[in-house]
Amino acid sequence: MAEDSLDPFDDAAQASAAPLRTKRKGLYILPNGISLAALFASFYAIVMAINGRFEAAAYGVFASAVLDSLDGRVARMTHTQSAFGEQMDSLCDMVSFGLAPALIVYVWALQGLGRFGWMAAFVYCAAAALRLARFNVNIGVVDKRYFQGLPSPAAAALVVGLIYMMDDLGFKNVNALRWLEWTAFAVTLYAGLSMVTNAPFYSFKDVSFKRSVPFIVIVAIALAIAVINIHPPIVLFALFCLYGFSGYAVYAYKKAKGKPVSVIATSTDEPDEAGLHR
Repeated sequence: MAEDSLDPFDDAAQASAAPLRTKRKGLYILPNGISLAALFASFYAIVMAINGRFEAAAYGVFASAVLDSLDGRVARMTHTQSAFGEQMDSLCDMVSFGLAPALIVYVWALQGLGRFGWMAAFVYCAAAALRLARFNVNIGVVDKRYFQGLPSPAAAALVVGLIYMMDDLGFKNVNALRWLEWTAFAVTLYAGLSMVTNAPFYSFKDVSFKRSVPFIVIVAIALAIAVINIHPPIVLFALFCLYGFSGYAVYAYKKAKGKPVSVIATSTDEPDEAGLHR
């Protein structure tokens, strides 16, 4: 029987020859868990739309938008940012604010328009993908005060807000109402195309919740809550429409004043991406 080597140099040589194991970096459960919750809410919305429960579908998309606004903030507050989390958030956003609203509005009204209906739903879905890709590319050069194009959660709220309002008003058999089908067609196309424009939409990212504010601001918040509670579906949809048109109003105002309308803060050195920054 062979004897084990007692030479310490042999052990050192074997240890040095062994491959070094890289330390695996774990995943942060808090921000990724919120992203998964947003994904579940949008998946729930799709299932509810297939079952004809469009009010519940609207709640699912709205819940997904609220959760999407939290995951990034939670990651920054808890110092749990990661490249994995960024990719996870982007993929969940595509489902929540691209695929889900397109499928919901198609099931609700657009399928009655034949090829025009599914084309409008596809344009919206493709625009959401393009908008998210452009956002990821421009994240380092864009002016933080504005979004370049209508943000995808606002576009989803515009489309689903119409469904929520009309369903609440009692318009159940949408395919029997030609005017409502074409209204859904127009809103879907408007929301989709607005995501890929260069119109500057205010991001509210420069609003600090740590600074003190005048008393009148608190009063205004209380009044806003009271107004929304008058009739939430109508008031919320009106607010979504107001924000959905605000970017074009800002664009027209800046053009009239001769101010720069681009939200790109600095130029880039990549000539092949020049079209993304104009």
